[in-house]
Amino acid sequence: MIAPIDATHDPARPCWVVGAVGHRDFPIQNLPLGIFSAGDERRGGIAIGDFVLDLRALAASRLLDGPAQAAAEAASGPTLNPLLGLGSVPRLALRRRVSELLSEREQRGRVAPLLHAAADCVLHLPAAIGDYTDFYAGIHHASNVGRLFRPDNPLLPNYKYVPIGYHGRASSVRSSDTGVVRPVGQRKPPEAAVPLFGPTQRLDYELEMGAWIGPGNDLGSPIAIGEAEGHVAGLCLLNDWSARDIQAWEYQPLGPFLAKSFATTVSPWIVTAEALAPFRIAQPPRPASEPAPLPHLFDAEDQARGAYAIRLEAALLTANMRASGLPSHPLSSGQMSAMYWTIAQLVAHHASNGCNLRPGDLLGTGTISAPTPDGYGSLLEITNGGATPLALPNGETRSFLQDGDEVILTAHAEAEGFATIGFGPCRGTILPARA
Repeated sequence: MIAPIDATHDPARPCWVVGAVGHRDFPIQNLPLGIFSAGDERRGGIAIGDFVLDLRALAASRLLDGPAQAAAEAASGPTLNPLLGLGSVPRLALRRRVSELLSEREQRGRVAPLLHAAADCVLHLPAAIGDYTDFYAGIHHASNVGRLFRPDNPLLPNYKYVPIGYHGRASSVRSSDTGVVRPVGQRKPPEAAVPLFGPTQRLDYELEMGAWIGPGNDLGSPIAIGEAEGHVAGLCLLNDWSARDIQAWEYQPLGPFLAKSFATTVSPWIVTAEALAPFRIAQPPRPASEPAPLPHLFDAEDQARGAYAIRLEAALLTANMRASGLPSHPLSSGQMSAMYWTIAQLVAHHASNGCNLRPGDLLGTGTISAPTPDGYGSLLEITNGGATPLALPNGETRSFLQDGDEVILTAHAEAEGFATIGFGPCRGTILPARA
């Protein structure tokens, strides 16, 4: 069941936190969950404007009761896994009570001491990730990449029947602003007689969304498509860094390995399923000539409200641009609704064989590209496989990422009649390869 729209989404809801009303990412209508530290132990927090509400302190404040109190207590430790495992009822109760506390001016004296300036906080991964799976649900990206290698048949025959995915490396997932060391590996340029070993020459980013799993399922017990929404706690931004030359050499026959396991970057806040309720939209219909989803992947409500009205953007800031005080250069802008499969379909298919998902597991959507070049979600697409370098305003060009380049992903959920909410940036800067 999709979360309800209630008073917490009211665009006119007041908030006494300075700067929170109309905040670009974290107005009172958002209230995302994360893990922070302020020179001390890690614990759960809620972003509000340019501040972080301390959930451990809130749990001790006697301002909560019932399920809201249980949720705050579960979020008082160094990861949100205990809270994610509780499901939507305590999470919704916490959201509603925090929304009241931050909107009622008479509560300011009791709640203001529980706020930390975000500038004084360090943000961490919101959960201990047991497993990370990356899908390939962006059909325009899949078509564009396939066209580079198979011009006459870009999509493989299974693409429109099964959500394609692979198991990624959970240990190398990092929060935003963590540097990305250029990976080394085997690659075989066309002119080379034997493979070479060294730093990748074709380092790329991939603009994705991530879905955080809440309650899991027992091993051997599939998740029905109609119940899949209840297993999704919320979303984040995700950058699936990719070494294209290493990937091209190693991916057959078992798929990506070292080309992607060196780093994945996520935005540190979980924008909850409850916060995203007003931004649910219909999944774009498939052409009549394409196959309908198989029964284990079809649910009428999911088709009616299973997609999201979320605008995605990517930008590049090179070392030279940074040194010159220039702003980042926009790379692309598109909509999350360009996905061929819904988040619920990804969850249901993942568990359809009885695979057990657990609280804090992370699913990547795969690169989300628009149908047109202004919305391509990777340099591989933007530069036509490197053949057409991107011209930057300062005279630099890029086919793929160079050391010192910073990729900045942003996303905002937008719907008429509701306050826009954001995810915060997902940033990563390329560091030189290590000997």
